[in-house]
Amino acid sequence: MIISADTCISFPRPLVYATYRDKLIELIPYMPNVRSIQVKSCRQEAGLVYYVNEWHGGGEIPAAARAILSEEILCWTEYNTWNEADFTEDWHIKTNAFTDAVRCVGKNRFINDGNSTKVEMRGELVIDPEKIKGFPSFLIKSIAHVVEEFLGSKIKPNLLQMGEGVSQYLKNQT
Repeated sequence: MIISADTCISFPRPLVYATYRDKLIELIPYMPNVRSIQVKSCRQEAGLVYYVNEWHGGGEIPAAARAILSEEILCWTEYNTWNEADFTEDWHIKTNAFTDAVRCVGKNRFINDGNSTKVEMRGELVIDPEKIKGFPSFLIKSIAHVVEEFLGSKIKPNLLQMGEGVSQYLKNQT
């Protein structure tokens, strides 16, 4: 599944980029689908900034999916590499549920657009049914589909919501 979301934030690129990178905890109140975020590590090396963040999402698991998805699916670890030289962020996510079966990677670009910043968020979510364990083999493909549909339905709205949150946060700061 391809992940694609764009947002435009009416603030200069360096400020928007630094807010996404460094103010994540302060953005939680602007993201209703996020219960908490813990910064597990942050280090700088050779012009790059590396973050590891543990996310705890909110929201309801649909009744049809509850039999196979637990609250664990709403928690994940995000690994980010921020490159200020070209205003990009490379990321990948490790889910707490179906860890071996889920691959989610992407890149965000922060593009100067006059006095505004366009944030292009691109990624890919792949569920490998062969790596889903603990279920009868005849159900595996159905389970992979349910997991992909559930995660896919959450990712794009959350990315757009974060952009709106950054915009609101910056408006409140000025």
